[in-house]
Amino acid sequence: MATNITFHPGSVSAEERATLLSQKGVTIWFTGLSASGKSTIACALEQHLLHLHRFAYRLDGDNVRFGLNKDLGFDEKSRNENIRRIGEVAKLFADACCITLTAFISPYRADRAVARALHEQAGIAFVEVFVDAPLNVVEQRDPKGLYKKARAGEIKDFTGISAPYEAPDVPEIHIRTDECDVTEAVRRITEYLSEKSFI
Repeated sequence: MATNITFHPGSVSAEERATLLSQKGVTIWFTGLSASGKSTIACALEQHLLHLHRFAYRLDGDNVRFGLNKDLGFDEKSRNENIRRIGEVAKLFADACCITLTAFISPYRADRAVARALHEQAGIAFVEVFVDAPLNVVEQRDPKGLYKKARAGEIKDFTGISAPYEAPDVPEIHIRTDECDVTEAVRRITEYLSEKSFI
């Protein structure tokens, strides 16, 4: 770490900001295999929250790789750095009292634990949502044709095929997208946020 920098604390306390904005910040971290439904649910939830006049923003895995993380590949080290950066960005959004939605495969438990720890150390809530669907189901969906390419050896280090996915042990919310639709998933997450007084 550089020695010529100084951390500047905010001029507004977290409590004051939350009071002024009538909202507490939280990161909702969607994790799951490609085509499990993470982005679809996150998009629908963002729309729902905005219609409730809540400050919400979605960080999508593909979109972030076009900008902030365009210098990263898909090897394990790059995936670790991808998730570390997203954890830092999500923390900043949530610190600004945003309901921050992240939709990333984030296949490794250790990386998700780092993202959670970043939030917890800053006193910011972190909600892990496991968007779960069996491999045969996501392969049938395969909207981008990625599983087919991975099976053909055209994509290396593809999560679920040639690279591991480590499912969460105790996520705050577990959604089986082979058993419920998007509307039900959004309802369940919204209900959780309401119970925890985030909305």
